[in-house]
Amino acid sequence: MPASLSDYLAAERTLLAWIRTGLALMGFGFVLARFGLFLERVLMMTSAVTNQSYGLSLWFGTGLIVAGIVVNAFAGWHHIRLVQQLDRGDLTHSRGSLEAVAVAFFLTLAGIVMAIYLISVRSPTNSQFEKKKESFLMQQDKGFVSTSSNHSVNETVERLKQLLHAKGVTLFAVVDHSGEAEKAGMKMPPTQLLIFGNPKAGTPVMLAAPSIAIDLPLKILVWEDAQGKVWTSYNSATYLQQRHDVPQQLMQNLAGVEALASKASE
Repeated sequence: MPASLSDYLAAERTLLAWIRTGLALMGFGFVLARFGLFLERVLMMTSAVTNQSYGLSLWFGTGLIVAGIVVNAFAGWHHIRLVQQLDRGDLTHSRGSLEAVAVAFFLTLAGIVMAIYLISVRSPTNSQFEKKKESFLMQQDKGFVSTSSNHSVNETVERLKQLLHAKGVTLFAVVDHSGEAEKAGMKMPPTQLLIFGNPKAGTPVMLAAPSIAIDLPLKILVWEDAQGKVWTSYNSATYLQQRHDVPQQLMQNLAGVEALASKASE
């Protein structure tokens, strides 16, 4: 028995439905693949630094994009097969519903995995936002940024030394203010100042804004307050830019101090 026009139209509607499903998978996959980049951008905008990787979102997103491509390819192949069956008058029941159920289960599994992933990154991200919020409580209006450290003054200083060495940055001096005070018969909480820099990064800045030489090399103060809490403090890059009219294109030469202080304080 030959197929009617309604059969061909129904097959075409089914094809279009599968194409929409494939496009939706690819679109959602693209958004998901960019999700990790979005999180990193948000953290950068708040000057937060994290060593957490959000690369899993790229893999999840890429997987969904591939799934969308497979769905569209399968839909085209299945439609051609179905039309050929209709041309021959073979009205055997199509098993298209099986593929639809498979896609539904795949999306359910993907949703569960993504929910677990989002929960796993939510807590660390929020804690870092809170830590960054706390770090700006002290003299923010003066360009002086303080980040609480999870280590003692000596441990934080050693971590900073290791980071500077790993990045090839020259450590010019470590001024032990509390140690010098002790030599003079006075007592103060542990306080050390690290002076460091890289001539290749600092020289272009000083050529563009000579007055910044008074604030270079860069400095990080590691100190303990009256309650025994340890802090890493430094002049923010934005403050230095505004104070000395540093060109925007050279800001990256000053921004490294924030990453160093945050990393050493983790």
